[in-house]
Amino acid sequence: MDWPHDPDGEEGSEGMRQYGHAVLAKKIDEEEDFPLSAADYVEEYGDHPIRIDYETVVSVEEIFEGVETEEFGDFVEFHQELGRAMRENGYWFYEGADRFVGGSA
Repeated sequence: MDWPHDPDGEEGSEGMRQYGHAVLAKKIDEEEDFPLSAADYVEEYGDHPIRIDYETVVSVEEIFEGVETEEFGDFVEFHQELGRAMRENGYWFYEGADRFVGGSA
């Protein structure tokens, strides 16, 4: 896929390699962007690359294929749903993630 920018370049990761959830969250403003429509988020950022691990890059749109929520009321709701969707669809590779979510998604 041709990406609109390099996921490891300045625009993609602010000078340091960042992965998955952190990159998704940095695209929104906690104070200004809520409530946030999932469809609007995908429309704006769907073709942006998200590095999942050291060898895997997928689009925002691919990650959002597993998102069930149509609108997020706040930043916490956004984080929780994206985390659930990423875990359930094989886009979450952090060791010990189950410990922090109580073993359920």
